[in-house]
Amino acid sequence: MLHFVTNQSASEEIYLPPFAPVLLESMRAIGYSFQSALADILDNSISAGAKQIDIRFSPYGEPNVAVIDDGCGITAEKLVNAMRHGSADPRAKRLPSDLGRFGLGLKTASLSQCRRLTVVSKVNDTISAKRWDLDVIGKREDWILLGLTLEEIRALPHLAELEALSSGTMVLWQAFDLLAAGESSVESALGQQMDTAREHLALVFHRFLSPERPYSSIRIVLNGNPVAALDPFLISHRGTQPLPEEEISVGGEKVHVAPFILPHISKLSMADLTIAGGEEGLRRNQGFYVYRNRRLIIWGTWFRLIRQEEITKLARVRVDIPNSLDHLWTIDVRKSAAYPPQVVRERLKIIISRIAEGSRRVYTFRGRKASNDDVIHTWERLVTRTGVDYVINREHPLMKALEAITDDHYQQLVQRLLKTIETTFPFDAAYADMASERRPSAGTHGSKYEELYTLAATMLDALGRDTDYARKLVVSLSSIEPFSFYPDETSSIQRKLLDADR
Repeated sequence: MLHFVTNQSASEEIYLPPFAPVLLESMRAIGYSFQSALADILDNSISAGAKQIDIRFSPYGEPNVAVIDDGCGITAEKLVNAMRHGSADPRAKRLPSDLGRFGLGLKTASLSQCRRLTVVSKVNDTISAKRWDLDVIGKREDWILLGLTLEEIRALPHLAELEALSSGTMVLWQAFDLLAAGESSVESALGQQMDTAREHLALVFHRFLSPERPYSSIRIVLNGNPVAALDPFLISHRGTQPLPEEEISVGGEKVHVAPFILPHISKLSMADLTIAGGEEGLRRNQGFYVYRNRRLIIWGTWFRLIRQEEITKLARVRVDIPNSLDHLWTIDVRKSAAYPPQVVRERLKIIISRIAEGSRRVYTFRGRKASNDDVIHTWERLVTRTGVDYVINREHPLMKALEAITDDHYQQLVQRLLKTIETTFPFDAAYADMASERRPSAGTHGSKYEELYTLAATMLDALGRDTDYARKLVVSLSSIEPFSFYPDETSSIQRKLLDADR
């Protein structure tokens, strides 16, 4: 016989708050990395209107990390609520510039890295401080938020920097237990994590670090060294191709899409490659870069709309979404994952096809822009019924010069040589090298100027220096391969040849 235990008069209501020590220890495994946790703290600083954010860390003695901003600060009463887990309703409408969502980031991000979180804020010459200490919570077995005394506040590291500001906030991490797991020491682990964090912050906040109209830039300083922006689109590089921007209407809001085609790897310096993610990162980091209020939240993915391919590795797409669409993009607590709603995915599929083709063209022709056919290329790509052929351009000025100095008897031999080169080109080896990101040799031995000048002079001697064709050739050198790859040297060569002709 079964016996049911019920409340006969009314349905039962049980007040069942979470057990603080267990819940907080469990939430530490929510998935924050050190750098993503630090970025979450900076979100609060930016939302508070900070213009400068100083990140201080000390790996010695009692290791600590402090984030100090010159934002508007927060009063003692509001600080208590800010320290509450779930201090903001994710469904509530936020200010357009607000980078938060769940009201959890400050607490969960911090306690995922340390056991003691202290927040100190200054408003109207008044300083207040509150602290979450997991050891205290474990002993008391309850949600005990500590308010610090004046003496305890005075003993905090880096307090002088906050006191020097008219207003601002300091977030202080102490008692790093997880950081030392599997490491030789907290000191070495903290230093390595901060090195990684510098690059992460430089990328995630690059649009805040560089002036972007109509916004003013902010300054992030790590132990006295400014963090420089890492622009994944290489917008300042003259070889980058910005494609037409588009807008997608979603729920009365606008999603802005701005595609870019990066320059071919042969056009990138080592500094450019570092910004673009390194040689291996070129392929891995292709795809969409989603920004929420200009803050990068996810990158290097096509959202399974197309596959990551070697041939499309130069394509990167900036997608700007407002925080009012968080619910449609399923933004997670860490602000490191998002997925576009169906209406956006359908439009992105159309955009992707155009973007991918642009990347293919740049990848196929070294440094060649899809919209620019003015360059006289050494190789031509011909689409035939049976596939694609690569042939040497018979109209190239070098070919014209060779014809001018070769008698009819040897012309046939020259043509056979060219045909042999075309039909024996090592396509498989070339593709394998490019797929492994082995950069083609740029011929760095000797002077490039002297090599190009000798080449130009030889062509002119063969064609006749006093002919109209020769004069036009000198003027158009910058649009002829290989001269087009070296604009500075070519410009000097043109001046020298034109001066000699006068």
